[in-house]
Amino acid sequence: MHHYDTLSEAINGLKQRGYTMDFNLAENCLICNNDRFDVTDFEITEFYRFEGNTDPSDEAIVYAIESTNGLKGVLVSGYGIAAEGMSAEMAKKLSVHRP
Repeated sequence: MHHYDTLSEAINGLKQRGYTMDFNLAENCLICNNDRFDVTDFEITEFYRFEGNTDPSDEAIVYAIESTNGLKGVLVSGYGIAAEGMSAEMAKKLSVHRP
């Protein structure tokens, strides 16, 4: 796994390595280009955590995602206080990689 000092470095580094799509978190799936990916339709291949210096709301995690149909991209999500609004199944899949 690579080392990145900032969230933007991680996103740019992953994009340079082929993770060019942007995934968004919905309640029980990921969305990318109007396509829906259930928890069995993707794998998390890498992840990077970033903690705010003083404000817990600045905490974020970036996931490198690879779908079963070959799409590679990133998902940026808050954690801790900001991690909300997802199904139990999705939370379980992401929790393997959450602090």
